[in-house]
Amino acid sequence: MWWIVFLVAGILEQAPIDLWNDGYCHQVTVNVTPIDSGYIYAFVDSTWQKFEVRGLPRKFINWSIERRRETVKRLKEGERPELAGPHNAIVATYGVRRKDTRFRINNAVKGVGFVPKPDKLDEILQLLRHTMDVDNARKLDILDSLYVNAYEIFDTTRLVSLELYSTPEFETHTFINEMLNPACAIVFLDIPSFELKVIAHLLHPDDPELTPYERKVVEYTNLVHSYFHGRFEKNFITVIYYVIEVYDNTPGRGGRGVRLIP
Repeated sequence: MWWIVFLVAGILEQAPIDLWNDGYCHQVTVNVTPIDSGYIYAFVDSTWQKFEVRGLPRKFINWSIERRRETVKRLKEGERPELAGPHNAIVATYGVRRKDTRFRINNAVKGVGFVPKPDKLDEILQLLRHTMDVDNARKLDILDSLYVNAYEIFDTTRLVSLELYSTPEFETHTFINEMLNPACAIVFLDIPSFELKVIAHLLHPDDPELTPYERKVVEYTNLVHSYFHGRFEKNFITVIYYVIEVYDNTPGRGGRGVRLIP
C-alpha cells in the first residue's frame, strides 16, 4: 500500500482518494518503526520528514493532571465538567479539500487523554475490563487513582483520541487531512494555555497490519471512552498524537507562544 504515498503529492489540490480497503483504513503517511530510537517519519507537505518525538514538559503534565482530578471531583459532587481544560483539544489540520469546501484547512474539538506506557498497558487494560460494570463512584475513584500515579503509568510522549464519525460512507475533514498530511496543531483553552505540534497516527481496529502494541492502544482508548460515556457497539478509529513541539500560549509574561521544549 505504500504506493499510495507517491500519489498524495499530486492530489493535494484535488478530491481525496479512496482511503478505505474492505471497510477499514490504513494510514501510509506515518512510519513509527524507529520510535524506540526516539523519532518517527511522516509524509508532511509532500515529502518524507524525520521528527524527533519529545516528552511533554512537567508544566503541561501537572496542569493536565490537576485539571483532570478537578473534573473527577466535580462529577463526584454531581456537577457537570467544564468545557475548558485538558480533555477538549482544538485540533487544526490541513491537507486536501473535502468535496463540500474550497479550503484545505480544518479545525475541530476532540477529546484527548493520556495512554499508558507500553509496559503498563496490560495492567491498565485488565483493570478497566474487570471494573467496566462497577458503579460510577467506583469508576471515578479508579480514574482518579490513575491520575495520582500519572508519571508512573502514562507515556508522556503521546496523547490519544478517537475518530468517532469517519466511515467509508462519510469522512470528517480532520480524518482526511490527518490521513494524507498528518501534521497537526493542538490548542487547549484554559489558563495556562498550551499548544502542541504533533504527528497524528490513525489506527483502525480492523486493520490487519496493526502491531500488538497498536492493538492494545486501540482497545485501551475505546475502553476508557466507554468507561466514562457508557458502552458502545463498536470500536472506533484511534489516533495517537506523537508530541514533537510544545508551546506555552498563556497570555502575559512568560507565555504568548514561548516554546517549552528546546
